[in-house]
Amino acid sequence: MVLKYCPNFDRIMNFDYYEEDVVTERLISIYERFIFSSDILQEENVILIREIDRVIGKYIDDYAFRKEMQVEIFRVKVKKTCSNILQAVVEGIIRIFQKYEEDSTRNIYISRWI
Repeated sequence: MVLKYCPNFDRIMNFDYYEEDVVTERLISIYERFIFSSDILQEENVILIREIDRVIGKYIDDYAFRKEMQVEIFRVKVKKTCSNILQAVVEGIIRIFQKYEEDSTRNIYISRWI
């Protein structure tokens, strides 16, 4: 039932990454655990599921975003008082993506013809 909110699920789960790429392995694991442990009867969880699906799909497709995520993921902080650590990490991943999109839309590249 939850997979109807995840159009990128098959691509993400079948993504071929290097054996040493621990970050990608963990991101895919976080993605899988989150979507299957979330209560889809709550609207905010459905929104997060759709968003994390879009973010990890972008991570697989966009090399520049993948490199950015591999650096920024280590800066995600979770408070000790947090009751749902998995959700806090997912929200941190989504914030990284939102910051990346803001920064990439600000950088406009104009080619010069000589």
